[in-house]
Amino acid sequence: MPHLACNNMEMFYEQIGVGDPVIFLHSGFSRGILAFASQMLDFQSKYTCFFPDFRGHGRTRSNSLEWSTPQHSKDIFAFMDQLQIPKAHIIGYGMGGGVALHCAVAQPHRIASLTSIGQSGFVASMGSEEFEPEWLLQNGRYDFINLMKERHLEAHRGNWQEFLRQKVYDWRKFPQLSNEELRSINCPTLFLAGQYDPFAPEEDLKRVTDLIPNSSYVIVPNCSHRPHMIRENPVFVNDTILQFIDEERLQVSSNRPK
Repeated sequence: MPHLACNNMEMFYEQIGVGDPVIFLHSGFSRGILAFASQMLDFQSKYTCFFPDFRGHGRTRSNSLEWSTPQHSKDIFAFMDQLQIPKAHIIGYGMGGGVALHCAVAQPHRIASLTSIGQSGFVASMGSEEFEPEWLLQNGRYDFINLMKERHLEAHRGNWQEFLRQKVYDWRKFPQLSNEELRSINCPTLFLAGQYDPFAPEEDLKRVTDLIPNSSYVIVPNCSHRPHMIRENPVFVNDTILQFIDEERLQVSSNRPK
């Protein structure tokens, strides 16, 4: 798959499937196709699936190492413009869920539906200190350091410490949406979280779905922060999202003039 020139970067992405566009937005430590490996086969027969790597992540190239959740949302719209995608279903995991929410606030007419996995829409910075470069070095976490070096080498050009500093900063600051901004989201919105996800507890999901019209949440039993991944419950998650998107498409179809 190609690198797409947009917004002063070369965004790497994978594309698979046929049908209406679905854009998958990965989490902060991951990259497009890696974060959603368990979704590809179930979605490709009904949807054209796009798996971009965010600025600063994976195989996307940029002269600047700076990135943030709001910047990612702008990049996604530039990505859609370049591929002539006027409107898409968005599925975001972790940080990607925050990016999806920013997209829905900024250009609501371009979001057909929004699914957020492991992201309630509120800042959840607990545990972020364990990903600071200094902490990782002091505690001998070379396994994780080497993983970040390899996974994002093309994006951060070997500067894994700056990559992690950007990640920790973004984690502690965003999504940072006001109640008014959350209330402005008008697309069908679904929140999914594992039963034992410390970053998207049920009380936060209740709070955000009280704010966003036409929204709901589902708790995935016996799962953690990654309910959509292998060894957790991807079949349940995939079926839930596919049903959610199908219902939105039927609603849109029924509202069209005859």
